[in-house]
Amino acid sequence: MKRIGLIGFGAIGRSVAATLIARTLPQIGLVCVLTRPGHQMQDASALLPGVRVTDNLKDFLDADPCTVIEAAGHESVHEYGETVLEAGCNLYILSSGALADDERRARLTAAAVRGGTWISIPGGALAGFDGLMSLKASGLESVTYVSTKPPRAWSGTVAAEEHDLENLGARRVLFEGTARQAALDYPRNANLAASVALAGLGLDKTWVRLVADPGVEGNSGVIIAKSRHAELEASLVGAADPVNPKTSEITAYSIIAALENSENTIRLF
Repeated sequence: MKRIGLIGFGAIGRSVAATLIARTLPQIGLVCVLTRPGHQMQDASALLPGVRVTDNLKDFLDADPCTVIEAAGHESVHEYGETVLEAGCNLYILSSGALADDERRARLTAAAVRGGTWISIPGGALAGFDGLMSLKASGLESVTYVSTKPPRAWSGTVAAEEHDLENLGARRVLFEGTARQAALDYPRNANLAASVALAGLGLDKTWVRLVADPGVEGNSGVIIAKSRHAELEASLVGAADPVNPKTSEITAYSIIAALENSENTIRLF
């Protein structure tokens, strides 16, 4: 059985845990969860009987997971990633925007070398990574990623300081720039921008538009790419997570797809 550890028990972590438990896959088992102390730890303990729940990284690793899923934000990647990889655990990173920092990404890669492990990014709420990587092999020339969400999904971001999101009457582009800047400015909303960049032209050559649209209910992500031999336009539209509208419900299922088939990921190392 593939022993799975989960870092984080916020909205995304809960969704991932619930999906893993509900699927009852015989070859995959959730064995440990690392949470913040307090109500997250209490909730996880109550909802996940038989799973080790802890706020201590050593105790978490003592449960001997072979694969760890990060679902707790950029800081958790920086705080735990190197130790997890050096301990011999493969690491799936959902907060891929954390990898926009080149130095920290290099440190994670070096930790994977030392641990004999690998780092992967699940597809999340995106389609088209296979086509994007094919275009990359054939000479990728341009990549644009467009993320569109309802205005409420952008609350708590820098966009809320610049726009009256609650009274937005029409579609509005909140950000346009490189994937690196999008990931740094919108750490909770633009992780997929970083994923697209890492699969394609890189963080500084991938163009990103972040859009608030009061006319939509769910979240959508569109990849538009061109190589010397082909063009790609791939989109995925899905319901927003009912607890956290910044992410999509399908994100948790992308973890299942990644665990069942490693081809559904971007392998960094």
